[in-house]
Amino acid sequence: MDLAVRVYAIPRFTNDVDLTISIVRQELPFLFDALNAVGIDIPPPFRPGWLDSVAGLPLFKADLFQDGRSIEIDIFVSETEFQRSLIQRRKKIETPAGEIWFVTPEDLILLKLIASRPRDLIDVQDIMFTLGQLDVQYMEYWAKELSIAETLRKALNQFTNTTGEET
Repeated sequence: MDLAVRVYAIPRFTNDVDLTISIVRQELPFLFDALNAVGIDIPPPFRPGWLDSVAGLPLFKADLFQDGRSIEIDIFVSETEFQRSLIQRRKKIETPAGEIWFVTPEDLILLKLIASRPRDLIDVQDIMFTLGQLDVQYMEYWAKELSIAETLRKALNQFTNTTGEET
């Protein structure tokens, strides 16, 4: 998610990557083998196919060791309607590394609100400030479905109170 923040808001340092992939659980061992083959380590708890969960969104963790440092990768497995929606809505964006698919700013805001750590809430305000006009109706629909409607309402109110702008 934090790489997407660099695309949509004020860039900041991050040492992790969040991805959402569409794969059936039965295929995870093949994916793990492919990731290991390119130097991405799957921690032992996940190797048998166990998935952790953040707010009902299944994920596994991976580690890439590069240039003497570790990059943490959270790989979410698309199994919910919200995840299928965010994959369907993704945008291809040109970066210095080439074209990369990114989550839309609305879906990024929803993901940040699910996590709701202090840094995530700051990111939400930065995204809203930088982009201004967003699809609030889309976010309100999914916020209700994800049980974060009140959190979204607070974020939208804070943005409006801070800037005087309507989203």
